[in-house]
Amino acid sequence: MDLFTQTVPQFLKTLRNLDRWLEAGTQLAAQRKFEPDALLHQRLAPDQYALVRQVQSACDAAKFAAARLTGKEPPSHPDTETTMAELRKRIADVAGWLEGFRPADFVGAEERRVSLPFMQGKWAFGSDYLVQYAIPNFYFHVVTAYSILRHSGVELGKIAFIGGLTLND
Repeated sequence: MDLFTQTVPQFLKTLRNLDRWLEAGTQLAAQRKFEPDALLHQRLAPDQYALVRQVQSACDAAKFAAARLTGKEPPSHPDTETTMAELRKRIADVAGWLEGFRPADFVGAEERRVSLPFMQGKWAFGSDYLVQYAIPNFYFHVVTAYSILRHSGVELGKIAFIGGLTLND
């Protein structure tokens, strides 16, 4: 499977699922009569990021993976979101940017050298970076955001996490 197929469609699908979970959180807040933005400060453990940072990190993981694999400059997001609406806009902005990619953008991405600050001057091939770091990092933050919302009372199940499935006759 090519790197475009492993990244852009999956990131888009999952970011859209994440947006629906935040909408479900907003609906829960309306039903229970509390401010939906209060959910942004929830966390699973004292040493983990709160929901707002988990969503920001998931967005960053998706855009940086695509940027690093294609050599394109990612959009800048200064992590200033303080409301559910601002956070959902960030998801929409990242999704809109990802929608601009085509398979041709990823030609040669498998061999592209990717180096990050924590690699201390070393690098990984694009294919290794994607499978061993970028995808797990993206899903780590997505799963944690999902878990925070579930822990906070938002009714989400496995199908809400997985989302739609392409079926054939």
